[in-house]
Amino acid sequence: MAGMKGITVNTAPEAEPHIYAEDDAAIYQAILGSDGVSTIGQACKATILSNNKVRVADGVICVGGHMARIPHGEYEDCEIMNGQSEKNRNDIIVAKFETTGTGGIDTMTCEVIQGTAGETATDPELAQDDIYTGGKTRELPLYRVKIEGLSIVAVEQMFKLKPTAEELKLLIESVDKKLTNKTPIYGTTALIETPANGYKDTTVKFGKTFSKAPVVVISLSGGSQNTKSFGVQVLSTTASSFVVRTVNGNNSSLTIMVNWCAFPKGA
Repeated sequence: MAGMKGITVNTAPEAEPHIYAEDDAAIYQAILGSDGVSTIGQACKATILSNNKVRVADGVICVGGHMARIPHGEYEDCEIMNGQSEKNRNDIIVAKFETTGTGGIDTMTCEVIQGTAGETATDPELAQDDIYTGGKTRELPLYRVKIEGLSIVAVEQMFKLKPTAEELKLLIESVDKKLTNKTPIYGTTALIETPANGYKDTTVKFGKTFSKAPVVVISLSGGSQNTKSFGVQVLSTTASSFVVRTVNGNNSSLTIMVNWCAFPKGA
C-alpha cells in the first residue's frame, strides 16, 4: 500500500510519471461534489432538429470527477432511432466515461441509450459505477428523449447544473440578504419620564431601515415606581422608527423603560 500520494509536487526529471487522470478527477469530485453540467456557455442545451436527431450545444461536463467539454461554437448531434407506431419509448442521452483501470486508457463520449418500446415508456438502465472506488463505467444522464409513435414529443433535462464559484457567492449573498431582512430586531428604550396624569410620545429608532414598516411588539421594563396605573402603546411605525406613547394615571411622574421587538412584515 503506497499511502499518501503527492499531486501538486515537483519530482526529479528522471522519476517515473506518477500523476494520472484519476488524481485530477478526485480533486474535481472533491470540489464539485457530484456529476453535473457547468452553467458556463450554453450548458449543453438540447435542441430537437428532427424526429431522428437531437443536438447538444457547448458546455462543460463532470462524470465521476472526470471532465469533458463540447467547445464553444461546436455541438454533438445525437441520432435517435425511429419510433414505432402506437408505441412509446424513452431514450437517454448520456455523457459516458469508461476506463480500463488506474493509469489505463480512458474515454468520454456522448451516446444515446435506447429504451424499449411499449405501451408505457420506461427509462433504460444506465451504468452507475463509482469511478473513485475503482468502477470502470459511469453514465451521466443528460436528457430523456420521449418518443410517442414516430415523433419526439419532449426532451427533458436530467442533469444538475453546477454553478460557478462567482454564482455561488452571489447566491449566498442573496440568501443572506433575504434572511437579514426577515430577522427581527429588539431593544430597550432609555428611561422615559412621563408626567403625572399625562402622557409622553417618544420616537425610538430601529438602527436599520426595513423594506416596509415592521410589526412592533412592546412591554414594560424596569422603572421608578408602581405601574398599576400606567399604560404603553405603539402610536405609529415607519420603516426606520416607531413612536411609543406612555400614559401615566398616577398623581406623580414616572420613569419607565420599554422593551420592544420589531418583526419584518412577511417574515
